[in-house]
Amino acid sequence: MGRVEDKVVLVTGAARGQGRRHAVRLAEEGADVILFDICGDIEHNSYPLATEDDLQEACREVEKAGHRVVSAAVDVRDRAALQDALAAAVAELGKLDVVVANAGICPLGDGQPIGAFANAFDVDFLGVVNTVHTALQHLTAGASVITVGSVAGLLAEKAGPGGAMGPQGTGGAGYNLAKQFIDKYTMALAGQLAPLSIRANVIHPTNVNTPMLHNEQMYKMFRPDLEHPGLDDAILTFPMMQGMPIPFVEPEDISNAVCYLASDESRYVTGVQLKVDAGASLKF
Repeated sequence: MGRVEDKVVLVTGAARGQGRRHAVRLAEEGADVILFDICGDIEHNSYPLATEDDLQEACREVEKAGHRVVSAAVDVRDRAALQDALAAAVAELGKLDVVVANAGICPLGDGQPIGAFANAFDVDFLGVVNTVHTALQHLTAGASVITVGSVAGLLAEKAGPGGAMGPQGTGGAGYNLAKQFIDKYTMALAGQLAPLSIRANVIHPTNVNTPMLHNEQMYKMFRPDLEHPGLDDAILTFPMMQGMPIPFVEPEDISNAVCYLASDESRYVTGVQLKVDAGASLKF
């Protein structure tokens, strides 16, 4: 315990899923946490996103760990809103040590309008850039920037359009491109921040057991032979993604990586592409 004692951490997309688990784990390890989430749905995204109630529940879970929490309903696409909300949070908590740019959507499905591509790219890439660039003015030596990419996005880049791991529909293409850009952006950012003794690393998860994975459009990507596949159908083919014979990893598996990169255990680790993928990148 206490691996991030006395640090202040910003987590985006924090109301549920991976983001909430990261926030709670970091609080359990000693951090005060700033939680941002849009708390509303986004056009063309077929599954519902987190709500205000979800964000409040995440705050309660952080408080149970005995640490301070500040939250705000913020769209990561809106840099001005991010700047205002983060300035207020830092003023309350006193500083900012770690940024976890986690917020993302995955609007899959055939026949989507071009807006699905734009929304996926704007949330998944521009949202990361907005979050990090807004936070930079508050970071000092010893700080850590953690972005969240996707092994699926990297594999889609290798496979090319129409490849085995290629996107499903317009929104999927936007998602994959955004995740590829996050990887390149984080590596470039790490080079710029290293002289300031600020670290930047990207985590690339495989399938994670969250609402982003558990919806009909995602199931259909794994079971295109069925018109309305459910979990029982998709879980038979989920393991095809990984080298290890598992359907998905748990949010806690990603939180372990986040906690390591947020802590001083990784004080000289920067410019790393940390794949938590059960061997997916090896398999493909």
